[in-house]
Amino acid sequence: MKRWMHWTTSSLSIVFVISLLATPLCAQAVEAPEKPTAEKQDEEKKDEERQARKKKKRTANDEFRHFMRIRRDAKRKPVAMETSVTRYVGENEKGEQVIVDLIGVVHIGEKSYYERLNDEFKKYDALLYELVAPEGTVIPKGGRKASEESGMNPVAAMQVGMQSALGLEFQLDHIDYTKDNFVHADMSPEEFSESMKSNDESVMKMMLKAVGQSMSRPSSMSNMDVLGIMFSKNKEVKMRQLFAEQMQDMEGGMAIFEGKDGSTIINHRNTKCMEILRQEMSDGKKRMAVFYGAGHLPDMQRILTSDFKMKRGGQYWLKAWDLSGKKK
Repeated sequence: MKRWMHWTTSSLSIVFVISLLATPLCAQAVEAPEKPTAEKQDEEKKDEERQARKKKKRTANDEFRHFMRIRRDAKRKPVAMETSVTRYVGENEKGEQVIVDLIGVVHIGEKSYYERLNDEFKKYDALLYELVAPEGTVIPKGGRKASEESGMNPVAAMQVGMQSALGLEFQLDHIDYTKDNFVHADMSPEEFSESMKSNDESVMKMMLKAVGQSMSRPSSMSNMDVLGIMFSKNKEVKMRQLFAEQMQDMEGGMAIFEGKDGSTIINHRNTKCMEILRQEMSDGKKRMAVFYGAGHLPDMQRILTSDFKMKRGGQYWLKAWDLSGKKK
């Protein structure tokens, strides 16, 4: 039985949201007694490190919002969660103009979102896509079969649960990966595992860091807010709004998952993708796109502008989730 290892940063936000919702239910902390001087100095050092991490996270969030955003109306109410298509222009080894579009994606979304993406993909000579899977893996049109549901990996299982709760669709069920211009540009499961091992990473460590990050920040939600969502007539919309806010924050804060040398889930996979992109350029492709989770794109932009010497061009946005609750 084939299992698609569709690793995604957005899945980690599920742990983030669950732990965030649990925070208001925890007992209030008891005031600690005065600490000795040595302990105070140690605490001050840790506080400085926390502040540095917060600054790095704010920078990452600012960069990330170039690729995924929550669009709001004049009253600041959320209308839609959107991902971008951003163009970069440069030259190949022969001095000919080449373009690369970074197409951000969230792995669950509106059916119309994936239909629009399928139309967008037709215009490229090569469409590089993410999927941690063995070389030669072919995703059948229509994605998972019913017989595979029980055998999916835990990350995919969380995605399916999130899909059901939010009334959305799963990417692999609607993107047509059988097109001739699709190019697999990601690690194999063996490469992924080896990279994590050598970089002192693990999925469990990433999950625990996600929980730790959510527990360390004050919650803006009260118990009544949670109950309000649970019993709302527009439960799906309210849940989408909550998850959209947390996904945006989580995607932009992926720096917390770094190991000894960047992170496998972002940096090392991006490196593999960019190697394949360079090969496609060498093969004469001039109009290319990289179709990856939006959390990957700030680092990819850095590589395109620094290593590939490309310049950023135009940008437009696609609606992934409707957050308005208005009937279509």
